Amino acid sequence: MEEYLTESIYNLIPPPPQERIKPERYRSKYAQTVRTETKTHKSINKTLGPAKVAPNDPKSFLTKHSKEPKLSGDSTYRYPDEDKRKPPVPHHTDQPQIGSPTKKDFLTTNVTANVMSVPKKPNPTYVDTVGGTRHTLDSSGLVPKYVHKKEYGKVPDYLTQRKKEVQEMQEAYDHYVQESFNKGAMSQLSTDKRDEILVSLKKSWEELHHQYQGLSVVTDTAPKKARKERMEAEMKQLEKDIEMMEKHKVIYIAQN
Repeated sequence: MEEYLTESIYNLIPPPPQERIKPERYRSKYAQTVRTETKTHKSINKTLGPAKVAPNDPKSFLTKHSKEPKLSGDSTYRYPDEDKRKPPVPHHTDQPQIGSPTKKDFLTTNVTANVMSVPKKPNPTYVDTVGGTRHTLDSSGLVPKYVHKKEYGKVPDYLTQRKKEVQEMQEAYDHYVQESFNKGAMSQLSTDKRDEILVSLKKSWEELHHQYQGLSVVTDTAPKKARKERMEAEMKQLEKDIEMMEKHKVIYIAQN
């Protein structure tokens, strides 16, 4: 409302554009000093190199590899594993090192060792082909190896632990159910009532299935399609309820 009250015909005339005043251009205070020094030193070293420098000796010219760094110390290369290497193979001109002669009778020693030695038992094998292919008897499964183990015939520890955990969970659940019974918050469904509900559910499923079989094969309209989907959903729900009632023998009902 205030906008219409301040409206005037003089406001229709555009105001003249305001001229933008540019700020003064920046000028360095050292500009004149730089110009003076540039003019003063402008003519120095116009020739090749400084004017009063002694030329190099013609004999001291740049040679090849003169600027490469020189390594200090021994330049002989040594392998890192030189201390761990085996001694070199003897040359064919080297004389073999002959040890001191011995009086040991190797023939008698070998005969005595063979006479006193225990014969080695052959490994048990079995043959499974006409050509005589042999295999070790341990891998055949004919040798009773597992019956000799300490744990053979005993219940594993993890099964014992699992059984203990299941028993504790069942005891906790029974305790919770008993407390709910004492408080009156839960009641157990009787067997007769459970059977009656189960028969009623199966009867409802059969009636619904009979109606479903009487539907038209062609679902060309929206109502037919909706009715078919609704009946399928109801049949699935009845099947879940029947499965739940058959699976659980004891059913508890919460009292609201």
